[in-house]
Amino acid sequence: MQISIIAGLVAGWLAVQGPAFTDPGRHESAAVSLPAGYVIGVDDHLTIAFWRDKELSADVVVRPDGRISLPLLNDIAVAGLTPEQLRVLVLELASKFVEDPTPSVVVREIHSRQVFITGNVNKPGAYPLNAPMTAMQLIASAGGLKEFVSGKNIVILRREGGRDVSLRFDYQAVRNGRNLQQNVEMRPGDTVIVP
Repeated sequence: MQISIIAGLVAGWLAVQGPAFTDPGRHESAAVSLPAGYVIGVDDHLTIAFWRDKELSADVVVRPDGRISLPLLNDIAVAGLTPEQLRVLVLELASKFVEDPTPSVVVREIHSRQVFITGNVNKPGAYPLNAPMTAMQLIASAGGLKEFVSGKNIVILRREGGRDVSLRFDYQAVRNGRNLQQNVEMRPGDTVIVP
């Protein structure tokens, strides 16, 4: 009777812990929802998992040089690739060493997609851009404008076609429903300056 109670408790505990605990060889990682047009970038956290070749699997962080290191495959340039492009590349590289490899690429954390806001906002800094966000939404995320700031001469710095461009943003006009085209969607690397 005691054995069946203990077995039931252990089974219940394992069910709560999930499959990663019941199979220590598995790489369980929660995938994040990928934004449209996502490409892998520096500081992103990935899991490269091989179904039958666990020793090749690894949790990796993209280094500042845009590369990752995998067992047997060594350094691989990944920055700028989509997860599917990386999976195909890893498949090609692993095929030289392993018969019929089955890699998968899981994006666990995105740190490469950020926008920045500086100046007269309550919480200046870097903000993740993992979903669509407009200039107005970024300002709201940064706690809004500081007291007595008009917000008429805000500048959005953006890199387009290899050159820097600046976009004007009039907070008051957009707030009052005018010149709404100024409320552009943020892109990775954009910097909003609130004088």
